[in-house]
Amino acid sequence: MGSRVHHLFGLRRPALVLAALLVVTTAPLALSQPAHASVTRVRLGSTADVSRTSWNGPAFTMNGDGAVVPATMAKAIAAITGGTGSLDVTVLADSAPSSGSDTPECDVITGLTGVNSCTTDVLTSAADGNSAQVNTDIRNAEFVYFAGGNQCVYASWKGTSLQASVQSVVAKGGGSGGGSAGTHINSAIVYDACGGSSGTDSATALANPYDSTVTFTTGMFSWPHYADTINDSHFVTRDRMGRTMAFVARALKDGLTTSGKAWGVGIEQGGGSLFLDKNGLATLTGSDAYVVLGDHTPERAVSGQSLTFSNYKIWRLTNGSTFDFANRPTCGYYLKSVTNGVPDSNLYSGTPVTPCTPGGGGGGSSYTEAEANDTRTTANDISALTYPATITGGMKSTADRDYFKVSLISGQWITVTCTIPSAYDADLYLLNSSGSTLVRSVNNGKGATESLGYTATSSGAHYFDLEAYSGSGSAPYSCTVTKA
Repeated sequence: MGSRVHHLFGLRRPALVLAALLVVTTAPLALSQPAHASVTRVRLGSTADVSRTSWNGPAFTMNGDGAVVPATMAKAIAAITGGTGSLDVTVLADSAPSSGSDTPECDVITGLTGVNSCTTDVLTSAADGNSAQVNTDIRNAEFVYFAGGNQCVYASWKGTSLQASVQSVVAKGGGSGGGSAGTHINSAIVYDACGGSSGTDSATALANPYDSTVTFTTGMFSWPHYADTINDSHFVTRDRMGRTMAFVARALKDGLTTSGKAWGVGIEQGGGSLFLDKNGLATLTGSDAYVVLGDHTPERAVSGQSLTFSNYKIWRLTNGSTFDFANRPTCGYYLKSVTNGVPDSNLYSGTPVTPCTPGGGGGGSSYTEAEANDTRTTANDISALTYPATITGGMKSTADRDYFKVSLISGQWITVTCTIPSAYDADLYLLNSSGSTLVRSVNNGKGATESLGYTATSSGAHYFDLEAYSGSGSAPYSCTVTKA
């Protein structure tokens, strides 16, 4: 849970008497009105919804705390609109903020390009999931954002009209997302925190994965390419790796997954956010995230006893890196175990058992650089490749620069992630057709991975350029390029 003030599971909206909050906001273009017996509704932006026959999503954002992350929200908007026109957003919350603006999420969202309106609906009971006005707001929107709050309340909307309305937004090519509690509710298996007022922590869950505080809701949402996932938030700061390990073990033991595997997805607070595109490729912005795979039956997961589970496979994602949920990787992970409720040390770092091409593999073309390609005019043209594409080459000298030409359309999202061998340090740049730098990745150190993402603002030729910074050699680099 999370957002607004410290309460229960995180930073969240406290449960307040809504009658005291039915005030008219002073913000321009804002309409505040009761929408149902216990629903408060505030709309910012245009009073009329966008009318359009088709959308280009779905797209999703999942944040480590309750706040909207502008970078990933902007990616979702661009992906859904295709870079043209605008859309409507509905924010769902379980209670009003205790101080400050009545619409903190919409305050951020309406400042982004491509937003026609943003409506905040505050629901205070499960029955409010059947509010006609709330469901109209959702179905007329192209993105639904679940605010930080209490995911137990959000889970109580399962079976109401709201559930089907949110599903309809995604089905028409819109999107869904949220922060903290809103992140939890967007996974396939939801840790609902309905088992106690203080939730659970890692020590409790590992000591007894069937503790009364460890409860789940399934069948709420099932987003494309995101099956068998269990989201968690505030991940590193609140040391939640252990409880996610317990959640994964429970999902397997209780048969909650469809594949015999369970994937925990933990996102750190402080700006951490995953953007998931329609092809299942997740790109991380900000603070670290982790994917925790359990792919076998727990050695011991029984009520009243501590957990034993060997060899969780864990991927650590850093700013700009990607994870392909459509083609889930079989490499690039490190291993950690839990024995008698005690996890291995250093859960948040490890050496990958086997390296792999960034992005998690899966499909696409391969291409090996052809010299000379040291300028834009001599760039290797990879526009005709099938994406995701794998590009390999080498930094032959300390002055080597390898250019690759790609074709993008306005609103299209591109990611480039390059694995660099330990022999040299290289930097990565994305350029427009005139050679101006649009975005770059310049991590320090030989062998440091470079990764960037960008939403095109114009159609035509773009270039990515890998440059030797320190050292050189025949050891190959490997870059994964995705477009969505």
